Amino acid sequence: MRIAMIGTGYVGLVSGACFADFGHDVTCVDKDERKIAALHRGEIPIYEPGLDSLVETNVKAKRLSFTTDLSGPVAEADAVFIAVGTPSRRGDGHADLSYVYAAAREIAASLSGFTVVVTKSTVPVGTGDEVERIIRETNPKSDVVVASNPEFLREGAAIRDFKFPDRIVVGTNDERGRKVMGDIYRPLSLNQAPLMFTARRTAEMIKYAANAFLATKITFINEIADLSEKVGANVQEVARGIGLDNRIGTKFLHAGPGFGGSCFPKDTKALIKIAQDYDVSLRIVEAVLAVNENRKRAMARKVSHALGGALRGKTIGVLGLTFKPDTDDMRDAPSIPLVTGLLDMGAKVRAYDPVGMDQAKLELPAIEYCEDAYACAKGADALVIVTEWVQFRALDLDRLKETMVQPIVVDLRNIYRPEDMEAAGFVYESVGRPAGQV
Repeated sequence: MRIAMIGTGYVGLVSGACFADFGHDVTCVDKDERKIAALHRGEIPIYEPGLDSLVETNVKAKRLSFTTDLSGPVAEADAVFIAVGTPSRRGDGHADLSYVYAAAREIAASLSGFTVVVTKSTVPVGTGDEVERIIRETNPKSDVVVASNPEFLREGAAIRDFKFPDRIVVGTNDERGRKVMGDIYRPLSLNQAPLMFTARRTAEMIKYAANAFLATKITFINEIADLSEKVGANVQEVARGIGLDNRIGTKFLHAGPGFGGSCFPKDTKALIKIAQDYDVSLRIVEAVLAVNENRKRAMARKVSHALGGALRGKTIGVLGLTFKPDTDDMRDAPSIPLVTGLLDMGAKVRAYDPVGMDQAKLELPAIEYCEDAYACAKGADALVIVTEWVQFRALDLDRLKETMVQPIVVDLRNIYRPEDMEAAGFVYESVGRPAGQV
């Protein structure tokens, strides 16, 4: 199959490389000339484990190529995937669809023969209808089927998620479109990947509903963590106790500083706005978003409490800046409101992240960046673990203690055991666990 992937961001580049690895002929298109030039040099613009070697392998095999020219790849394609950004629109929180619609117009002008145009970007319900209208208005003679194929990739595990998916959702009622999409995903048939065909609007809704539900699970366990701290319960054991019920499941029940990243904050906002447009109130999702926003800022107060309520003139070391491990993504990362809160309280902040510091400097320019975790801890009055990178799971506690002004650790990811930290001589605070409990 010949595939044109419009957009070389996170979704577009991962999807394009994986499709090429299936054996398809994939051309990734992007208007950013610097990004395309970098990809031609073998430089990957995002951090995703395994992506660099996957791109290199398929470029060498001549199954994957990059260009700024949309017309040629689209004219030759069996399927054109739209994988451009849909950020929150300023002012109202709606998904900004300007890039999607601009891509649809350009695609329409270059179509040749029967083509399936697929929205891979996360888009509100009804976007596929508008994409089809734009294409038919721009090119009335086009022979096209517009389908929805939302992505369900976790940053840090995206390649595995693509090749071993829980499900593949395709929104189209057109038999020709179904055949093309079935052929594209046929290499996954040995893995028995569940290919779910549904109506286009249903597929669009599935993506938002899935992200809103996962965000709800995270927010629920965070509120249970707050209550656990007050009543003397251990939220990790609570999460395990409820997660072993297969109706609930263990995933996304890890208490922490709140969710962030490129999907959950943006998509929950967009879902709320979609509902408002249809005069529907999603009170649970609205509460999830409000609680999460408040929680991220409250983490700074948690650090202040560990230091007796006064941060002015104190130095705080922050370990981990990205919204999750194995990515350099800083979008809506909990570290941003945490650090700004610490600065507002008069603290000096130094930070270290294994891969995210270049991106973090764009968001948090007023702090000091360190070369490793121990340099971050040197001279600090407290150390805050914000992102659960594997590099932070087995730190030399004696070395940390020797270099810190005060041996205070606030672990927002619960990666250490309280009794181990106390035995090492640390004042240790975590999330949803009383001191001294495993």
